[in-house]
Formats: sequence, structure tokens, C-alpha cells
Amino acid sequence: MRFLLSVISLWLLSASLHAASFTVEDIRLEGLQRVSAGTVFSAFPIATGDTVDDARIAEATRALFREGFFEDIELYRDGNVLVVRMVELPTITSIEIEGNKAIQTEALMDGLKQSGLAEGLVFKRSTLERISLELERQYVAQGRYDAGIVTDVEPLPRNRVALKINVDEGNVATIEHINIVGNEIFPDEELLGPLALQSTNFWSWYSSDNKYSREKLAGDLETLRSYYLDRGYIRFNIESTQVSVSPDKRGVYITVSVSEGELYNIRDVKLAGDLVVDEDELTRLYMVKEGDVFSRRRVTFTSDLMTKRLGNDGYTFAKVNGIPKIDDEERLVDMTFYVEPGKRTYVRSVQFSGNDGTRDEVLRREMIQMEGGWASTEKIEAGKNRLNQLGFFKTVNVETPAVPGTDDLIDVNYTVEEQLSGSLNFNIGYAAGSGMILGASVSQNNFMGSGNRMSLGVQKTDTVESYNFSYLNPYYTVDGVSRGFNFFYRETDFESLSTVSDYQTNTYGGNVTFGYPISRRQRLSFSVGYANTEMFEGVTVPAEITDFIDSEGDVFDEYTLGLSWRYSSLNRGLFPTDGMEHKVKADISVPGSDLTYYKTSYTSNYYFPLATEWSVRLRTDLGYGDGFGDLERLPFFKNFRSGGIGSVRGYQINSLGPKGLPEYVPVSLAETDAAGNVVYETDELGRPLTSDSAPQVIYIKDADGGATAISNSAGYVPSYETDSSGAVVTAPFFRETERALGGNMLVEGSLELIFPTPFIEDRSSVRSVVFLDAGNTFSSECYVPSDVDLPSFDSHPFCDEGLQFEELRYSTGVGLTWVTAIGPLTFTYSFPLNEQRGDRTEGFEFTLGQVF
Repeated sequence: MRFLLSVISLWLLSASLHAASFTVEDIRLEGLQRVSAGTVFSAFPIATGDTVDDARIAEATRALFREGFFEDIELYRDGNVLVVRMVELPTITSIEIEGNKAIQTEALMDGLKQSGLAEGLVFKRSTLERISLELERQYVAQGRYDAGIVTDVEPLPRNRVALKINVDEGNVATIEHINIVGNEIFPDEELLGPLALQSTNFWSWYSSDNKYSREKLAGDLETLRSYYLDRGYIRFNIESTQVSVSPDKRGVYITVSVSEGELYNIRDVKLAGDLVVDEDELTRLYMVKEGDVFSRRRVTFTSDLMTKRLGNDGYTFAKVNGIPKIDDEERLVDMTFYVEPGKRTYVRSVQFSGNDGTRDEVLRREMIQMEGGWASTEKIEAGKNRLNQLGFFKTVNVETPAVPGTDDLIDVNYTVEEQLSGSLNFNIGYAAGSGMILGASVSQNNFMGSGNRMSLGVQKTDTVESYNFSYLNPYYTVDGVSRGFNFFYRETDFESLSTVSDYQTNTYGGNVTFGYPISRRQRLSFSVGYANTEMFEGVTVPAEITDFIDSEGDVFDEYTLGLSWRYSSLNRGLFPTDGMEHKVKADISVPGSDLTYYKTSYTSNYYFPLATEWSVRLRTDLGYGDGFGDLERLPFFKNFRSGGIGSVRGYQINSLGPKGLPEYVPVSLAETDAAGNVVYETDELGRPLTSDSAPQVIYIKDADGGATAISNSAGYVPSYETDSSGAVVTAPFFRETERALGGNMLVEGSLELIFPTPFIEDRSSVRSVVFLDAGNTFSSECYVPSDVDLPSFDSHPFCDEGLQFEELRYSTGVGLTWVTAIGPLTFTYSFPLNEQRGDRTEGFEFTLGQVF
């Protein structure tokens, strides 16, 4: 259009000037509004005194059009005055975009501005048309083939316009079929499985893997290529790719034509280049060897391992390239790894950013890479891992830029994003028989940015009232020796808790702990503690507790020594996804204590990453304890307990394991027939006899060796079971329901699949899992009643001695933990898989302030 305007202007000019040249005495500008006269004169190549002709006029017109300010330019002669009449392009007053969802408005506005369309700029229709086509291409790249862009230019007074861009994004075309042509070695199902794009299937509503995208297709083609190259087909080639769209633009059909080639094996592997480290150090990193099938993945992995090995010795910018030499006749490959170490690099400085609330010294003391030493990739990465393990930061990144003007110096820059390390935690739950459970604590894992840990907790429920204060300095000395101390007071009353044996205790005490680093990942800790416990019998007290208090008393002073060892290679302190952790702990009460016992425990966690944001966790918890000296068994209130969040989910907290022997009374057993029915005395006609003195409740023997009550409201006279001497057989009738007492042995484990939480973009503070739990507590020696009035038992009716793996309880379910501003919030929904008679189950559980 600009060219046409120029032609018209030149024609008018020629008509006005009669195609005759003349000397310009003056230049007059007409039509200017926003553009200054100086801007026009600076671009106009004709000046006063110049002699102009048709060629000069045409050149001047083109020069003004090139400025991009004018929609029309007209030149004519008024005597010897050259008149330049201009019509300026309109200014954009406003831009409105409607209908867009897949592409954010801010992104569209930025794109328009970069292309020359923004409020306050000159409007060019050609630019708008070009941008409309580009937007349509972007939507097509997303698989939205029926997308449309409609633009409306509304003229406004004073040579202004308002732009309205209406976007019809359409629908993402779904993939109806993917066809691979030319494959004979691998079937279609095997090749299509790893691809991100899939034809419509059952899970497409969630994964959206059937939504076509040009970028995803490009990634899938590379995945397909890697699949063959990793399996020895080094001459594999993608011949062509065809994407066709159905007439309604809603379906996509993809055809990929491939040439597989032949299988190639490794004939020889060697090193070349500057070997600045021992050759053996590099050759032992070979992931490919003579006779192996060629694999590009293993070649790349070998190069990466060698690069890291060189980086550990300060060759930060080393390069190792695996170059294949292909023998097509023999179908063999000779691999040569060329080593280019470059210069040994040294660290000028180690810097930190983003730690607004944490002191630099807290981060710097975790560093292994020292300033002034040669740069070690391993040490720099270890520093990143140690910062992650602190649990103070949501993310930790490290960069190693070269120092400008040098070729052997780098800076190590760690960038952290702090997360809430202090929290006001609440424990909220509900359990049958105990009602609402509430607790609160104030904790600071990074107290005032010092890296020290402080916690003050208060808990008040129907069963527990406790106060706790603890403080830990992980760097009590510069060598990493830690010191911590803890003081507590706790009152417990299990009368209202239907799952735990009834007793009450008042306990106060404290301990001091010192930790010593053995290595970068191991720590040994020692503790000294004191506790005073006063015990009270409850209303419904198991025989074990009554017997213990009768023999040992009800007030105990304990002096304990503790030893623990921890190994951790976890990649993060909060929500780890890779690495392992082992903990071994032993506590013993020393001679001089009123109770002499010991407890040992072992905990392990393994994390195996599967893919991006997917990993598997394996947890194991084992425990054993016993008494020594004058104490024959572990005190019952020191028993291990099982059940609930952090243990075997799906069963009420602490409800699993051996039960205490509840209060009982010996009763006479009625005789039963083969079908288990009560036998009654009868008259001469065979009718049951009735009597006013007949018991209203009669008892028969149950499966556990005790007695079960049966109503006898009709007043029938029962026949009683007798032994060989004619004496009536008796059995204990338990007046109360048995309750968990725990055991001196613990076996627990769980398998968790950690998966990305749906519908949440920032998952750094959220974790969702599917789990399978197993576990229980056991007793190595069950209590034997000493009451002479108690009928003989073959065994404790609610306790089996030793590990009984058939008594393990299993559960499965889903869980979600979200780290909020006031602490971790955890939801679980569990399904017990093998609950037994007497088990207390819990489907939905909710806690605030506990990470599982």
C-alpha cells in the first residue's frame, strides 16, 4: 500500500510541478500533529536552495515514508515554495484482548509491544495483520487448529484508534492414532509406550497425553531416536513425519516413517587427549566395554562420569567427548573418549544470596569447598546437598561463573530460597473414647537465623498434659560438635482412652546430648538424662500394672545413658526424594536407678527416584527392650506402641499390640452341646425347668479361654460343666474390654509411592503419597497371673509370646502433607486390610504439626 501511495503522490506531484525542475526557495510543512518539524527536516533530503526534479522528489518521498510516521504524503509546488502535506498514522489509545486462556494476557501484551503495537505507539495495520497470523501459528503449535483471531480497529477523535483483539482459542485437537512405519525389530506398542503423546485412552482426561503439541512431538521424535541409539542401532533415522488433521480440525493423525538399520556392537574403547589424572582412574568409569551392544546413553553417561572426575581435581571446565568410529561392513564401533581438561581452576570466593533471615556463617560452616583451593565439583555439590539437608530452604541452587579476565578462577555462588523454619504447630484429632485432642507448640528450627533449634510445646487432651522445652546448637564447637538439652513435665491419665490400659503417671526430667561428626554423613551422639515418675492406678487396671506396682512401687528415679548413630545421604531435609537414612539408638538406665532396663531401636528410610517428581520410600522401624538386674522385663510404661499416623495408619493411635489382662471374676460355666447351645435341666416331658433362683446371666466358655455372658431372662435352670472330680468348671469373666499395653518388641515398615500432587503448580511444600503399611508390637514374655482364684490358662488370652508375623497388621491408603505458615498439615485416608477382633480402626485421620 505504501508503494501505491508513493506512486499516486509522485503522479500528483508531477501534475503539480509539470515535471519541471526548479530551485526551492522555502519548504512548508502541513498536517503535522504529533511529529515535530525537526524530525521531518532531519529525514527530508531536500533543503532550501536545492534544485529538485522528479527523481529528487521521489527520493524525498521514500525517505519520509521510511520514518514510519505517515499514512499519506503529498508534495506540490506553490511558486518556488515546496509544500509537503502529510497525514500522520493514528496513535493507539487502548488495546483490549478477549477470549484468551491458554496464553496469558500479559504474555500477549509483551509480544505485541515487541512487535510495535502498544498503547501510545503509532498504529500500523500491516503490523497488526502480521501479529494476527503469528498468534494463529502459536495456537496451531498447541494443536488448536480451529483457533481464530478477529481484530477490530475503532477510529477515535484526534487521529487515535482503539484496538480490540478477539481470540477464539478453539479446542486442542486430540490424537486419534499414531502410526510408526518401517519398524520390524520393535513392535509398535514398545515404541509408543515411552512417548509423551498418546492416542486417546482411559487416562487421557487426567494426563492430557492425547492433546497434540508440536513441541511434544519434537520431543517424542528425539525419544524414539534415543530408544534405538541406546539399543545399538546407530544408523537409525527418522525418514519423515506427517501430521494430518481431520476435516473438523478436532482429530490429529501422526505417521512417523523410520529406517531402523542394523545392530552395532562395541569393538574397542580407548582414551585420548591430555590425561591429567591416572588413566586407571578414568578407565574404571567405562560404562561401555568391548563386546557390548552400542548405547548412546552409556556413552554419554561415561563422558559425564569422567567430566565429574576431572572436576573433582579442579578441572571445572573439562570436556570429555565420546567419538564413535563406525565400521559399517563389520557393524562394529570403535569408541574413543577425547579428554580436554583445560586449566586447573581455583575458587576465588564463595558467596550466598537469598538468605535474608539466616546468617552467612550458618551457610558457610556447611561448606566443604574452601576459598583459594582448587575447585572440586564433588565438594561444591556436597555443599549444596548440606544446605538442602538443613531444612531451612525451599530451594538451593549453585552457579560457578568464571572470574572475568582470568581463565583459571571461578566464583561459587549459592542462591537459596528460604522457607518458614519457625512454626506454631497444632495437633488436632479425634479418637473414639477420648474425644478431641488438641496440642500446640512453638518451634524454630533456625532460631533468629543462628541455625540453632528451639522448641516449646504444650499439650492438653483428655489423657495427656505436657510441657516441653528443648534447645540444640548443632555447632557448639567449630568442629561440628553439637550440644542440646531438653526439659519436660508430663501428666498422663488413660482412663478415658479406650485403646490404652488405664493408669496415670506424673513425670518430670531432662537430658543433655552431645553429638560428634564421624564423617560428612555420619554422627554419633551421647546423652545423659534424669526422670522422676510417680504412678497411680486407674479405675480399670490390668493385672500387669497392679502386679508391677505391688512389686516395684509407684515412684521411680531413673538415671539414663543414651547412645545414637545416624547416617544420612538424603538430598533434602524436608520432603526428600533421593538417598537413605539410618538411625540406631540405645538407652540404658544405670545402676542406682529404681528401674534397670534398656531399649534399642533402628530406623531406616530409603528414597528411590523414579522420574520427575515421582519416587518410592521404604521405611523400617525395629525396636527391642528388656529389663536386667532385679527387673525381669521392660517396664510396661516404657513399651513400644504401634498404630496411627507415623506408624500403621488405619488403626487408632497406640491401639495395636498385646493387650493387658483386664479385671475379671471367676464364674461357673454352663454345659453346652456340640452346636454350642446351652444345656438346661428338663422335666419328665423334656421341657426346660424354670426357677426363681435361676441366674439371670449364665456363662459359657469363649475361644480365648474366658467366659461369655448370655442373658437368661426366662429363668431356665442351666446344667453346669463339671470336671472328672465332679467339681463345677470355672473360667474368668472379664468385666472390662481389653486395652493395648504395648510390647517390648516393635516391627514396622511401609512402602510409599510419592507422586506429584494434582492441580498444584508449586509442589515444593506439598507431598502426596499412596502407602502400604505393616507392623505391630510383640512381647517376648507374656504376663502370667499369680492369683490362685484365676482358672488355669493355657496362655495369656490377649498376648502371644515372641514375634508372631501372622499378627502383623496391614493397611493401605492415600496421604497428603502440606507445609503451611503454622506447620505441616497432614490428611490420610486408610483402609485396614486384615483387622482382627478387638482392633480399633480409624479411616480418616488429620493432624496439624506432624510430618509423616
